[in-house]
Amino acid sequence: MPFFSVVVPLYNKQNDIKATLLSALEQSFRDFELIVINDGSTDDSEKHVLSLTDERIVYIKTENSGVSQARNLGIEKAKGTYIAFLDADDYWYPNHLEVLHGLCKSFPEAGAVTTNYEFLHPGGYIENTIFNDIYTGYTGIVNDFFKSSLKYRLIWTTAVAVKKEVFKTVGNFDTNITLGAGEDTDMWTRIALKYTVAYNDTITATYRLEGGNRVSHAQTLKRVFAKLDKFKEEEKNNVSLQKFLDLYRASYALKHKLAGDDKTFRYYYKSINSLKNISGKTAFLLKLPAPLLRMFYQLKQQLKKSNIHFDIYN
Repeated sequence: MPFFSVVVPLYNKQNDIKATLLSALEQSFRDFELIVINDGSTDDSEKHVLSLTDERIVYIKTENSGVSQARNLGIEKAKGTYIAFLDADDYWYPNHLEVLHGLCKSFPEAGAVTTNYEFLHPGGYIENTIFNDIYTGYTGIVNDFFKSSLKYRLIWTTAVAVKKEVFKTVGNFDTNITLGAGEDTDMWTRIALKYTVAYNDTITATYRLEGGNRVSHAQTLKRVFAKLDKFKEEEKNNVSLQKFLDLYRASYALKHKLAGDDKTFRYYYKSINSLKNISGKTAFLLKLPAPLLRMFYQLKQQLKKSNIHFDIYN
């Protein structure tokens, strides 16, 4: 039985998948299986996976059913004690699983263990994270997961590992949420409400924002976003959770206003518990007429080309 089962959902990432899988196969910690779930890719992704010969690779091809279903199938097939996730266009540093293994051994009570990560923007710009109440070099149990996740998300999918038995308690990824519209946020919230989370500040993973096939605002109307209503009771007694979820409600509201979906915009806007939970900048953007909001969005996209990056969390 391997210590880790690494689950890689794959859909049309022919330009990225081989490098991603090599970053896993080159790990210094080698006690793992690498489960690739080809979720109905229509490009040459399969060819690149099959070009790799390593006994740790488990290749499963399915009809296209979405990333949540692919991850759920990977969890079902996993033989490892912990499930680590790796998106098909992201990278691990060679020490990633070694650092996670150290966390697992030091903090066996934690339901999830995670490392620090970096964002790689188009053009090579690297953005580093800042987490509230967590000092540089910290290793240990996180005191307030949701407070620490208000600026950047403390758990990012490619940097986390979860005890397989935890999924028996919290359930699988929600297949009703689609196309990167909150599946991960929903899962990490469920886990953090029931278990402690252990963190190591070492950067061991790269989130490639320049990766192929990233979801954009243009696809908003095709996506089913997380409603977040299931956490209403917990929010009443957890201020940090309420602020954390209000950031997402504001983000989803802005996306739908940009896409011209006024009905869904109003739903998420009215779901925000308090505008005090979000920044003044975000509150200002929420009140802008849609045409003016689109102008600001286009400006943001132009600034990115000059490596000037910002979002509603900063």
